[in-house]
Amino acid sequence: MEVKIGVQHAPREIVIESGQSAEDVERAVADALGGKAQLLSLVDDHGRKVLVPADRLAYVEIGEPTARKVGFSAV
Repeated sequence: MEVKIGVQHAPREIVIESGQSAEDVERAVADALGGKAQLLSLVDDHGRKVLVPADRLAYVEIGEPTARKVGFSAV
């Protein structure tokens, strides 16, 4: 699923493809904004961890799960 993270005072948003469920991402964001965690920590599809300071979060957009495209197309 695609997750877009807006960071205060940053000109571009962070976009990651994550295998985490929407509920897991939402829980991590709620913990960061609620003061339970100082960092928003998410893992992308390649196993890389993305850490964003909770006090710098502007917004988090949680997209729909993306279906993997399989096959070939005639060009």
